[in-house]
Amino acid sequence: MTLKYSGPKPIISHTGIEFDNNKEDKYVYINIALQFLHALSHEYFEDKKYVYQTDTNRISEIELINEVKKYCPNMNSLIDKQNHSIEEEVEHQLQRAHESCVLDDSCKVVLEENINIMHDYLVQRSVNKAVYYCLVDALADLLKKDNIDFVIVPMYQNYFHVLHSVQGSLKKQKFPIDTSLEIYKEGSDLLAKLDVINK
Repeated sequence: MTLKYSGPKPIISHTGIEFDNNKEDKYVYINIALQFLHALSHEYFEDKKYVYQTDTNRISEIELINEVKKYCPNMNSLIDKQNHSIEEEVEHQLQRAHESCVLDDSCKVVLEENINIMHDYLVQRSVNKAVYYCLVDALADLLKKDNIDFVIVPMYQNYFHVLHSVQGSLKKQKFPIDTSLEIYKEGSDLLAKLDVINK
């Protein structure tokens, strides 16, 4: 099992393989989710604001896996389940290609080859996605457990993406938690703020 960048979502057809750059690999957000977890994992005192300086240094794959396991102890079983799911999906795609009534035999062969070429790529994207959402859920649980009222971050697209995912995780709780996510300006800085409205 590895954690590494795969790439944007592939669009696989009988004419070739293209990539949807709007559907980025979740790997790019894993380090940011970990930074948020590091920033929020500590004791809190009432009415005190906490500031955390994010670390932009990339860590090795082994360090990354060890850090993820701190927040997602069930990571291996989660990845096994995800691998099983993506293998079924690839098999389904291959079967649909083989049974297609629209494509001729040569196009079917090309489509099947393209799906097989992208097999490992699809598996890696799936692993990255499972790990990312495990970290997002850990972040949501931390906000709830520690009664954190809000989180403010610089308005970088990747930071906003992670906060938006956390917002979604809080909405999916057994007892949904209301939040708001806004972008605002403070002086010359553009910031994003996630407000946890009811806990």
